[in-house]
Amino acid sequence: MLFILLYTNIVNLIKYPSNGHVSVIERGITFSILLNNLRDKNMIKSKIIMTTALLSLTVGCATNSGDKIVSEASSQMPVAATSAPVLYNETLNPRQKEFPNHLGFNDLHIQAIRHLKPESNDVHDPDLQTIVHHHCKAYEDDTFICLMFHTGMKDQDKPMGFEYIITTAQFNALPEEEKDYWHYHAEEIPRAHATFPDLTAEEAGKILPAVNETYGKVYYFKKPHDKMPLGEPYILKVQDMPVQD
Repeated sequence: MLFILLYTNIVNLIKYPSNGHVSVIERGITFSILLNNLRDKNMIKSKIIMTTALLSLTVGCATNSGDKIVSEASSQMPVAATSAPVLYNETLNPRQKEFPNHLGFNDLHIQAIRHLKPESNDVHDPDLQTIVHHHCKAYEDDTFICLMFHTGMKDQDKPMGFEYIITTAQFNALPEEEKDYWHYHAEEIPRAHATFPDLTAEEAGKILPAVNETYGKVYYFKKPHDKMPLGEPYILKVQDMPVQD
């Protein structure tokens, strides 16, 4: 009779695995009680076989149940939405989409003279006539960074400095002792004969009013014809250089 009860429980375990109402542990306890009631010593071998079968079925059912739970949980996990790439100011860097390999520093190309420190105070010093290429990137906080080259931005050209550009509101928030290092572009753009060589007249017309109301601070870490950055870097006060015709 006891063997019939054991057989029935094993069949039920196979057909109806643990579903939360009757746990695998509870069924294991039931089987253990039934096995302890088999007092005939000649049945020890059978008890061992039955116990082994019980353990195999219990582990198998528990594993299958766990796999099912993990599978269901995975299928219910939300899929992360991919956000569209952020574009910078389309007015101030209209070429951003065309030069992605430059990390944005070819978004806006400005050419300007009066951006190299002259060897003398002579208004005709050739350094004052040298065109400095500004390759600029506009940031979302309304600032610019312009890498500065005395040739251009070809593959092997190296920058010799950079100009940090901020808005009028940002300039007004600076400490008074700091403001002397910055030049006002509404005054300096005409003096520097600044142009936008890569833009159409329409594009330049949109940019110029915005650039006029900015301030720039110029840092140099290398002289134009030096192969390496020699000596100390310095800040160039553009507004203090001789004014040309």
